[in-house]
Amino acid sequence: MDIAPERQSEEEEPLASLREDSRVRIWLRRIALALGALLLLPYVLTILYAPSFTHPVSTLMLADLALFRGYERQWVPLDRISPVLVKSVMMSEDGQFCAHNGVDWVQMRGVVEDAMQGEPTRGASTIAMQTSKNLFLWNSRSFIRKGLEVPIALWVDLIWSKKRVMEVYLNIAEWGPGVYGIEAAARHYFHVPASSLTPRQASLLAVALPNPFTRVASKPGRGMQRLAMTVQARARASGDYIKCIYP
Repeated sequence: MDIAPERQSEEEEPLASLREDSRVRIWLRRIALALGALLLLPYVLTILYAPSFTHPVSTLMLADLALFRGYERQWVPLDRISPVLVKSVMMSEDGQFCAHNGVDWVQMRGVVEDAMQGEPTRGASTIAMQTSKNLFLWNSRSFIRKGLEVPIALWVDLIWSKKRVMEVYLNIAEWGPGVYGIEAAARHYFHVPASSLTPRQASLLAVALPNPFTRVASKPGRGMQRLAMTVQARARASGDYIKCIYP
């Protein structure tokens, strides 16, 4: 009796299983490499974006382009932005901008403690963190995004000067649907260039940043006007808080 075909079939089964395992390992390795590359990409791009002649775009801008919506954005260097706008944004968004290393650890500790106690968390994003999120991540409140955001913000603050961080932030921040950057925002809401913004206009644009879809700088409600007055007063008294931008 000839039993060779049966033996051959028995031998082919483990070989097929080994080949299948090998293919799975190859695909897992490729996926791991792809994920690793995605995680490293922001750190590489941070270095490439350091020179002042580079004008990076945010993930939201890229999304608008992908959806064929387009957007308004005209890049302006920091020295062509009204200083009162810079001061207003800093006093509204990140009063310790010049003092921390990209992350305000005091505020961050408070957020973590609130979360662990089940209390509503408050915002603790610095300008470096918001810049990192806008450039490389996505809009959503999640611990995963925050976990990615914090080390990128530390890296951004390490590689870039404070002036560069502020310049990029003001040129990619969203001030309304399809309105990105301070130059587009100043012209869209007040019909003036960013260099000519008044203290009141600057404070209104600053307080609109946390939610530019409901806070319209050119049509402020009473609550928004009160916030703007507070920011305007803080900007006037900013003093040493802004010395890393205006020594």
